[in-house]
Amino acid sequence: MRGWSLEKLLAGLHEEISLRLERSRAAIGHPVAKGDATEGIWIELLKNYLPERYRVHRAFVIDSTDTTSQQIDIVIYDRQYTPLIFKQDGTLVIPAESVYAVFEAKQSIDADQLDYAAGKIASVRALCRTSLPIPSAGGMQPAKPRDTSLVASSHSKANGIRRWAARY
Repeated sequence: MRGWSLEKLLAGLHEEISLRLERSRAAIGHPVAKGDATEGIWIELLKNYLPERYRVHRAFVIDSTDTTSQQIDIVIYDRQYTPLIFKQDGTLVIPAESVYAVFEAKQSIDADQLDYAAGKIASVRALCRTSLPIPSAGGMQPAKPRDTSLVASSHSKANGIRRWAARY
């Protein structure tokens, strides 16, 4: 059947998100309310398009040593296999093992904003993630070793982005 165009559908989605973000930037004067509105747009987009087992929220991330990240604007986590540690009145605490991705939503980017966002993301990357053997249909899968290269990699990438942002 003809008539559908993936390119046009995705372009339309891009235009819709761009318009909503621009409207929030232009219409909302209070900086915190503006940030909340744009975070909400990104969270809604991800909730609509990610598979149901994943959840998207603003949250804190905690590890097994009781170390907690800074509050993160957008956290994508596995809700199917991981319990929420704490959820009350808009405050959500998620175990580090269930986190797949974290994002900071910013209205504009400069070196200071980049440093701020990189620090918040580093607060998640530095958390200890435990792993246990997992029983599966194919037998017991071994625990995964901790990958410490992520923290170093994130700082190296942030420095490159910081140099780029400093030009503008």
